Amino acid sequence: MTVSLRERLARPEILLAPGIYDGMTAALAEQAGFEALYLSGAAVAYTRLGRPDIGLSTMTEMAETMALIRDRVALPVIIDADTGFGNALNAQRTMRVYERAGANALQVEDQTFPKRCGHLSDKTLISSPEMAGKIRAMADARASDETLIIARTDAIAVEGFEAAMDRAHAYLEAGADALFVEAPRSREELQEIVRRHGGRAALMANMVEGGLTPITSAQDLQELGFSLVIFPGGIVRALARTAQEYYASLKATGSNRAFADRMFDFSGLNGVIGTPELLEAGRAYDPEGKG
Repeated sequence: MTVSLRERLARPEILLAPGIYDGMTAALAEQAGFEALYLSGAAVAYTRLGRPDIGLSTMTEMAETMALIRDRVALPVIIDADTGFGNALNAQRTMRVYERAGANALQVEDQTFPKRCGHLSDKTLISSPEMAGKIRAMADARASDETLIIARTDAIAVEGFEAAMDRAHAYLEAGADALFVEAPRSREELQEIVRRHGGRAALMANMVEGGLTPITSAQDLQELGFSLVIFPGGIVRALARTAQEYYASLKATGSNRAFADRMFDFSGLNGVIGTPELLEAGRAYDPEGKG
């Protein structure tokens, strides 16, 4: 029986959601045994646009990506909704569109629009009451109570830690189902987030390689009291490094031979993405058995 994301987050074991950006990475993460996935807005900007996470991706690009992922996997998907792409009415539309595309949870943040990565400098915020209004609007717009709203605050870097705690409280009061305080700068701040808000709602942590928050394992975060941890951009950083080395090798040698032990061959990749099984399934619908 499939467990809803809400039910899974209520368990004592932390939920580790890897970052994905398309159907292939979603399928690979599912094959690796993960229970949920995180569709990263940054990862979509990196891969679809080849651009940084500074608010250039659109709501429709994210929704299209979500729909393609939902066509490939059945796992719960948490989607990055950025700022809701505007005011409360825009946030409502984002909720409706993302929910129809197959998202199980929307993460929305209190930056101004356009936003930027939570680990970049010079962020600006909307007011706490305006953000609370967006959360209420999204809650009113969702078709199912099983679609979760994860409220993110970027206030630590802009207004300080205490202001971030005040905003977190207000967002939970507005109806958020889970809380994401972005970019705590130390283990002590991670601990304080749990002390202030643990038990009120599921708490999410974000691990960004080279970011402001010290990289902490899922097990350690569970012991601290977090319910959910995402590693949103790790897959892109890993693939970008590999792709850079692959292209350099191909340019230098004029062949893939030197890189062969670091890549799938044709049949290997087809096996991973399920080509034989899909062709076999197609034969059942073909009167001539050709697939």
